Amino acid sequence: MEAAASGAPFPVRHKKLSLDIKGNNTDIIICSYDDHFLVIATQIGSMGTIISARKEEEMFIEPTFNVNVIFGKRDEPLLGTCARQLIEHISNAGSSRPLVLSLGLKDHSVVPSEACLIILGTLKGIVSAVIENRLW
Repeated sequence: MEAAASGAPFPVRHKKLSLDIKGNNTDIIICSYDDHFLVIATQIGSMGTIISARKEEEMFIEPTFNVNVIFGKRDEPLLGTCARQLIEHISNAGSSRPLVLSLGLKDHSVVPSEACLIILGTLKGIVSAVIENRLW
């Protein structure tokens, strides 16, 4: 089923990209809502693991970053690392809005040591693409 085009622009500022990362077609959508940033990166055509990341500030203390898996793989720390890198970049650019990140990545669990390197390279590619096309 195809979505009907209304002719009116989407009311949320966004960017869509499609690129090859580590031999896999990767679609990325970056949305800038009034109260959050939403980044969807998928190689499988669906949302995948959904992660929330926000900056926590206390007076007289360096900021900390809170990263939580909302849905999906809780046993994959590299996904959280990707969210943390993005929220730190958002924060360093002067924005205090939290991030919702969705990562739908192909399963690379063939050989654990090789899978880690592939996932790491994929996540670095995603972070770089999002930063290059940022909306903050």
